[in-house]
Amino acid sequence: MSYQVKGSILEVCECNVLCPCWIGEDPDNGICRSAIAYHYEQGLIDDVDVSGVTVAFAAFIPGNVLKGGWRVAMYVDEHASEAQFNALVSAHRGERGGPLADIVKLIGEMVSVERAVIEYSVVDGKGRMKVGETIEAELEPYRGPTGEPTKLVDSIFSTIPGSPAFVGRANSFRLRHEALNLDLDLTGHNAIQGSFSFTS
Repeated sequence: MSYQVKGSILEVCECNVLCPCWIGEDPDNGICRSAIAYHYEQGLIDDVDVSGVTVAFAAFIPGNVLKGGWRVAMYVDEHASEAQFNALVSAHRGERGGPLADIVKLIGEMVSVERAVIEYSVVDGKGRMKVGETIEAELEPYRGPTGEPTKLVDSIFSTIPGSPAFVGRANSFRLRHEALNLDLDLTGHNAIQGSFSFTS
């Protein structure tokens, strides 16, 4: 079982900018409530083409990100075929190894896996994601003197290991999930964008 996939992410959380989790420090509020979407632009998981499908997570991180114990809810684009759904869930459960399995090691409990209407877009550097009634966020990167997005590289933690992350802020972030005890409505907090290329 293997995969070779490429795509991009949008990530938001309740930490101030820049999120300390990425450099291995404790989250600003002692805990971190966050959301991330992986948009698969192209690639195969075994022989299943997952191009165009988005997977998202709502997450509760109880302390330092590297100590694990995360509780998460997983969402797969409602338009995914049954084969795509099964392949992506398997990969994000760590069953196919590689970088995704390394991230899964930090998850203590996946409380649910379900389909949802997922909207995902990045236009002129501005990102937007909406996942059912659980997640909604609009975000944009900070930019350097040349106008290029500000990069974070070689950080001790990453949701896109091997690739630079573009640091930014969420102009709006709404997160609601009863089982995870999540209820946030924030403006101006941490956001991350980036691309990934994963192989196992």
